[in-house]
Amino acid sequence: MNSSLSGLHNPVMLDEVICYLRIQTGGRYVDCTAGAAGHSEAILKASSPGGQLLGFEADPQAVAIASQRLEPFGSAALLVNRNFASLEDECLARKYFPVHGILFDLGLSSIQLGETGRGFSFQFDAPLDMRFSPEQQMTVADILNSCTETEIANIIYKYGEEPASRRIARSIVANRPVNTTFELAALVEKALGGRRGRIHPATRTFQALRIAVNRELENLETALRQALNLLGYGGRLVVISYHSLEDRIVKRVLQEESRDCLCLPGAPVCTCAHKASIRLINRKIITPSPEEISRNPRSRSARMRVAERVIAPSDTRLSSAGLFFISLTGCLAGAAGVFSLN
Repeated sequence: MNSSLSGLHNPVMLDEVICYLRIQTGGRYVDCTAGAAGHSEAILKASSPGGQLLGFEADPQAVAIASQRLEPFGSAALLVNRNFASLEDECLARKYFPVHGILFDLGLSSIQLGETGRGFSFQFDAPLDMRFSPEQQMTVADILNSCTETEIANIIYKYGEEPASRRIARSIVANRPVNTTFELAALVEKALGGRRGRIHPATRTFQALRIAVNRELENLETALRQALNLLGYGGRLVVISYHSLEDRIVKRVLQEESRDCLCLPGAPVCTCAHKASIRLINRKIITPSPEEISRNPRSRSARMRVAERVIAPSDTRLSSAGLFFISLTGCLAGAAGVFSLN
């Protein structure tokens, strides 16, 4: 592998990912956020020989880098240039199910943070784009220059949890058009009365606009539920999130799916017929070690949650996509390389 690629991205909580996915030789895995393929590469190495990985990545620049990194694995690695909201459709189309493990690493990749042309970071002056994929229609500049003051304030408050969202929105609207990262960062800094502390005052606003333009939270909930449909009996789901909005969604979905009844508290009889399809492996969040945080400061806000598929082999319910969930015997057979992708 090119040495420049090896230093491009330090995959967060790599040892924990491999451990909690419970990687098996010959297993079938999905990396829903391939990025620079640091996690993907480690999964393929740990599942060799016979392991297979399907990676999703919406950013075509990241796909090009990941493809180069995974080239030594040949046909065992397949990358798809699509958002993970298409997870179930792509796996069904490729007959890539059931799977032994699925990973979501929801942080921005080093590629996006270090790339200066699309406005993900206020460290560089660039157009306010922030789209993960160029196929998306609306940019952040479109939002700022076409939405009402109230709409902008609501986005910044909802997705950035910024208490001064109305003041920031008022400043943006009064100074339109706003087209570059430096312009936006300066407006936010002025609206909030300058810098205080180590965190730049525009951090929450940039986060909010990026989440909004990419529909990150909506896509996350959709993809999590699809992932649970694709896991075989005993399969593991590992999710790493980096801010409270993501983690709340992950926590809620996993808690719901680990319960036998979702009826309102106090209901005399269960009418929902819901059955737990997973068990929570960790009740408390898993965080990076102090050594990793020292080595890779970007990992300091990482939070990991893990769940395991537990639906009984005799349960023949279908998912929304029409998938039968496999038995424990089938899952073990898959680990031995019996499952076919054809």
